Amino acid sequence: MSDRKLVDFWFDPACPWAWITSRWIHEVAALRPVDVRWHIMSLAVLNEDKDIPADYRERVKQTLGAVRVLAAAADKYGEEVLGDLYTEIGRRFHDEGRERDRDTIAEALTAAGLDPALVAAHDSDEYDEAIRRSHGEGIDLVGQEVGTPVIAVEGAAFFGPVVSPIPRGEAAARLWDGVLLVAGTDGFFELKRSRTRDPIFS
Repeated sequence: MSDRKLVDFWFDPACPWAWITSRWIHEVAALRPVDVRWHIMSLAVLNEDKDIPADYRERVKQTLGAVRVLAAAADKYGEEVLGDLYTEIGRRFHDEGRERDRDTIAEALTAAGLDPALVAAHDSDEYDEAIRRSHGEGIDLVGQEVGTPVIAVEGAAFFGPVVSPIPRGEAAARLWDGVLLVAGTDGFFELKRSRTRDPIFS
């Protein structure tokens, strides 16, 4: 029997904190026997029924385009392309600070070896049902009072971890070991403190 762990990771590509966590899980995968399966979720869907300021509501509404393109790619090629496409989009959005527009996303599609014409989904609601379904699968594991990312492993699911900067090497692996320990503890719900720094991507 394999001792490898399957890790399900739900993300919205617009979220800088999810981006950091996704780069951390890549570090973990180099040092621990884990395989990551990527899934989309949506900040726009998450916040649509919440009482939030109008300017924030508009900002999260703008995030839906990239998620739609990811959903279109998953529909055409299968979910196995989501990890590479997320890497290409996230690198441009977060590491390079590029405009989060159709041109940037089309470039990411090409870099991931996918059809750049899929960028047409950016302004279409064709894949919104699929987005809601994937989003719901992640949120149902952890409840509504969370954000992105959501991680599920061996029957335990949680939001986060939220960390900055990206843990690297053995520090990443030790954090993984600790996260598994607390997430797998029956009755454990929350461990939190106020953030005192911005996302650091380097």
